[in-house]
Amino acid sequence: MNPIRTALTSLLMVPTLAFAQQYQGPEPPRNAESVRYDYAQVLRADPVYERVVFNETREDCEGDAVYQRVGPRQASTGSVGGTVIGAVVGGVLGNQVGKGDGRTAATVGGAVIGGAIGNRAGSGIGGSNGYQGEEVRPGCRNVEVRREENQLIGYDVEYRYKGDVYMSRLDNDPGTQLQVRVAVSPVDEGQ
Repeated sequence: MNPIRTALTSLLMVPTLAFAQQYQGPEPPRNAESVRYDYAQVLRADPVYERVVFNETREDCEGDAVYQRVGPRQASTGSVGGTVIGAVVGGVLGNQVGKGDGRTAATVGGAVIGGAIGNRAGSGIGGSNGYQGEEVRPGCRNVEVRREENQLIGYDVEYRYKGDVYMSRLDNDPGTQLQVRVAVSPVDEGQ
């Protein structure tokens, strides 16, 4: 071998050996894991449901409404406003009819009849059967109702990565591709 070449090779190795002896950094971790990310092809994603039972409060009405008859017509106290208006209108009309003493009688008679008609109209009493009519009153109440429902809890996803097929449950449908985490670490033979 060429002596000059041997000398140059020795000179180049001296700094490397010196650096190797001086380096006092941390030891590389044992069984370190190497991680990278890649994409797998999604073969299928099946939704997974869970049956959930819960109680809720709901307004329950018997039919659309409950009709209730209001009792028989009682001796009516009438309507003061209806009586006054009826009397005034009746009096004015009666005043137009007669002459002299007849006019006064017609005015009084018109006021009495107009007052009676106004009283009856103002009190809301109608019909000849003795009932005021029917009134709609809601027949609703709050009740506890047991309800069952299917709730989506995730997706069972089957996917292929580097020729192997895997299955995982995910929160969302991943579509046609799924990002995967690929981790490689050495196996310690002593364990």
